[in-house]
This record gives sequence, structure tokens and C-alpha cells, in this order.
Amino acid sequence: MAEHNLLGISGEQEAINYLQSKGYQILETNWRWHKAEVDIIAFEKNILVFVEVKTRSYNTIINPEEAVSEKKQSLLIEAAEAYCESNQLQNEIRFDILALVIRDNRTHIKHIEAAF
Repeated sequence: MAEHNLLGISGEQEAINYLQSKGYQILETNWRWHKAEVDIIAFEKNILVFVEVKTRSYNTIINPEEAVSEKKQSLLIEAAEAYCESNQLQNEIRFDILALVIRDNRTHIKHIEAAF
């Protein structure tokens, strides 16, 4: 497996651990709908949160959160609508980004709530 794939897998696990430590209830990971994939779907209290995780090593040109394009945002919104419809959920929803930078075996997490 390519190194960037391993970094992404590691970052997603770090993100899950972080969210759980903050009291989030993880419902799904890597949930797919057509061309979209939602990294994490969780409840925070009564809010259904769709989380995009972006992990980078310390030597990247852009910050991880800058990699969430408008197209990606549109796909996530469509996937969220499909998830809510298929599970008959009418909760308030929110889209968060977890931007992780891994350097020297340490992870810095930036949690952007209601990112879009």
C-alpha cells in the first residue's frame, strides 16, 4: 500500500479516537453513496455530523483543510441527504472538517465545526 494511503488510514483512526474522546457517537466510517464517500458520520448530542478527514505530513504546501474543494463539498451534501433519507433521519446536520498534520509521530488536529 502506498505511503499516502497509510497516512490517510492512520489519520482517520486518529480522527475517530479524537471524536470519541469529545463524546461523539460514531455511526459510520467510510460510508459510500455513488461517487461520494463520507469519512465519518457521527452524532454529537442530537446533531448528525458528517466529517471529512484530511491528513497530511508536515511538509505539504497547503493546509489539509484547503484540500476540501467545492466539488467535494457538493458530493458530501448529496451523500448526507441520501443518508438521512435512507435512514429516515430528520436531525439537524452539520459538516465538519478534521485537518490532521502528522510530524515526528505526533498529530496536530484542527477541528473545524460547521466548515461549510
